Amino acid sequence: MSLLGRFGAGLQLARKSRGLTQEDFSIVSSRTYLSSLERGQKSPTISKIEEIASVIGIHPMSLLALAYLPNTESEQRKLCELVSAELRSIRGAGDPENSSNKQDDG
Repeated sequence: MSLLGRFGAGLQLARKSRGLTQEDFSIVSSRTYLSSLERGQKSPTISKIEEIASVIGIHPMSLLALAYLPNTESEQRKLCELVSAELRSIRGAGDPENSSNKQDDG
């Protein structure tokens, strides 16, 4: 399944898990557009993902994660640990107080 297909399937799963219909998203999207997303036919903007996630009542990252989430719980845990480590690494690399980033003045 393509990435857009996986995103759409995750969107539909999240929507149905909250008991929402496509019409419940009318304040942020048309039913036709939401249906296109769920069928993997359209690619949403990051702003649209945030709007849709707010209607569902979840964090936008949770909605994106559904497109990448492995099937088993142990694989899901490993993915979450990987993302957490990557975020720590990125934040640490941008931190001027991080001693590993300080240059030796000679």
